Amino acid sequence: MRQRYFIYYLNIFLCFFSILAYAQSQPNILIIHIDDLGYHDLSIHGSKTYQTPHIDTLATQSVSFTHAYANYPRCVPSRFSMMTGNYPIQNGNVPDDGFKISNIAANKSFIKSFNKIGYKTAYFGKWHLGDEQSLRDFGFQFSFGAGKAGSPISFIYPFNVFKGKGKNKKKQIPDVDAVSTEGDYLTDVMTNQAIKYLTQHESSTPFMLMLSYYAVHQPIEAKPNDIERNRREIEATDFGNQPEYIEEGTGRTKMRQDNPAYAAMVENLDNNIGKLLAHLESSGVMENTIIVFSSDHGGLSNDGYNKRRLATSNFPLRAGKGWLYDGGIKVPLFVKWQKHFKPRIEGTSIVTLMDIFPTLLDITAKRNLNVDGKSMLPVLYSKKKWKSRTVYWHSEKARPKNTGDTKSSAIRKGKYKLIHWYESNRIELYNMEKDPYEKHDLTNEKPKMRAALLADLNDWKSKMGQEKH
Repeated sequence: MRQRYFIYYLNIFLCFFSILAYAQSQPNILIIHIDDLGYHDLSIHGSKTYQTPHIDTLATQSVSFTHAYANYPRCVPSRFSMMTGNYPIQNGNVPDDGFKISNIAANKSFIKSFNKIGYKTAYFGKWHLGDEQSLRDFGFQFSFGAGKAGSPISFIYPFNVFKGKGKNKKKQIPDVDAVSTEGDYLTDVMTNQAIKYLTQHESSTPFMLMLSYYAVHQPIEAKPNDIERNRREIEATDFGNQPEYIEEGTGRTKMRQDNPAYAAMVENLDNNIGKLLAHLESSGVMENTIIVFSSDHGGLSNDGYNKRRLATSNFPLRAGKGWLYDGGIKVPLFVKWQKHFKPRIEGTSIVTLMDIFPTLLDITAKRNLNVDGKSMLPVLYSKKKWKSRTVYWHSEKARPKNTGDTKSSAIRKGKYKLIHWYESNRIELYNMEKDPYEKHDLTNEKPKMRAALLADLNDWKSKMGQEKH
């Protein structure tokens, strides 16, 4: 009898030990997601105004993609797509601000999948996909500063004072006021709280932490000293013959990166990311941590009928947030895992934000949730190139009064990209290898390619429940 009990408890111990050993061998995961950061807002991508040395260093240590795309040119659908691995079009429609992540089945939740294999999961910052409960329903075990809010009322404490009435009333950002004092800057608070969490984290268990900064979204607000320093530097900048704005579509597009407050926001963001990465290094976990850096779509560089203070310029990319030109959907994407992914510029493969979580789950659990996104692991290991991949966009709810965009769909298949504008029934076709800034419309020159891509786009929309336009 004693021998039987001994064997029983020995098996339990061995089972527990094997689970613990497995958990310890798993890589940590850190996802850094930026709001409204344009592809050319980084000095490594050509910005002469914004200096981003810490992000640039991360890029040089990573697989850096030059053809990475958001799956939608606005915040909510883009984030929905990233978190679910699926295109944001649902039953033929993209609800824009109406997504709630809590209706995702448990067997389709990436986060619950990480929990099952022993990860501690945490989310910091902009969620925008429902309230705090939706985070917990989706599987995150811990959250800070996350909820319905798409942006703060102010980046400088107090962050959450209600302003306006009705539809203009801002949603509060939970948690942050409780740990902040007069003069604190929101981006600093987010980073400090994430580092605090990592410091208290049990090292025997892998973590999956997503830090989704509210910066550099509006309001364009930074520390006064940082603004003044950047103002002096911008005033000394020679922009040559580059105009400040051009008239495009139904409004203006900004052509100069000359906003000192936005420059200061980018500078502060870069310093915070440097602080976060330094913590990983000093705590000894950098070597076994997968780091993913991205943005949710292009920068705010265009307005519509109501002129407003524009944040940045995506030039030489065309247009910005809200548009299906590359200025609205092309994003920085860096993936680092020391001793596993050889740092390089991946200038061939077409990837999207909805590929991120399938990739991470492929690495950690060797599991496929059968979603639209694909594991990038073969690309990261340089075993494959996704040069001829086909990806789609459908922007059903344009906001022309805000950004000048209009209802449209798009397809990129290999080197060609086609955009279909519904209201004008206009079609544009571009060779993205020869014409990455979308200046030369090939619609009339390549009618067969136009017809083939349009048919492919319409077939995809039909499968997604969207009527052909």
